[in-house]
Amino acid sequence: MGRAFEYRKARKLKRWGNMSRTFTRIGKEITIAAKAGGPDPSTNPRLRALMQNAKAANMPKDTVERAIKKATDKDAGDYKEITYEGYGPFGIAIFVEAATDNNTRTVANVRSYFTKFGGSLGTQGSLTFLFEHKSVFKIKPKDGVELEDLELELIDYGVDELENDEDEEGNPLITLYGGFEDYPAIQKYLEENGFEIVSSEFERIPNDLKEVTPEQRETLNKLLEKLEDDEDVQNVFHNMAEGDDEE
Repeated sequence: MGRAFEYRKARKLKRWGNMSRTFTRIGKEITIAAKAGGPDPSTNPRLRALMQNAKAANMPKDTVERAIKKATDKDAGDYKEITYEGYGPFGIAIFVEAATDNNTRTVANVRSYFTKFGGSLGTQGSLTFLFEHKSVFKIKPKDGVELEDLELELIDYGVDELENDEDEEGNPLITLYGGFEDYPAIQKYLEENGFEIVSSEFERIPNDLKEVTPEQRETLNKLLEKLEDDEDVQNVFHNMAEGDDEE
């Protein structure tokens, strides 16, 4: 235990620091969820969870409502969720998640970024063995419920790691990690047992981290930033170990 938590903590999710990009990212996810499961959060668990993410990110209510409405707008683009996998320079594995209404455009852009920095785009599924696909929930602690007791309870629902955490203001949180396929069961347990879910998402946690030199890291960070700045890209995961200056 602790590997996923430490990796995620070190990674810092720098993208979330950019508010406009965060809103765009969550907005697309909301539109996709509303289109797949309907616009009513009471009957669409995934949409309900994403609305919690939007609240945690201080996303305006009207922006959330527009994203839901977009799911039924005939003139709106039809987003598809697609993954791209490849190796950056120095053998670093990079997993890109996108939501796009034009795969031809997106794959051309992603390939050009890899090529520009000396990497190469691989085939879908080529990096699956290097990453674990995880459900990640952040919840508020509940009075009278000890961390160890909650951990024992949640093992049956697919949770395999649980850590004390805190939000940006220093308020206590608990972060849970479970299997990708266990997301619905974990969400259902937390909701039915009165836990306040602050946010929930999917992460790709690398099985092993690869060390690089400061010079190599600088080049790799330029590639990662280029990928993350693309309007179609939702998430970027990699197996580069963080440097001492980033921990």
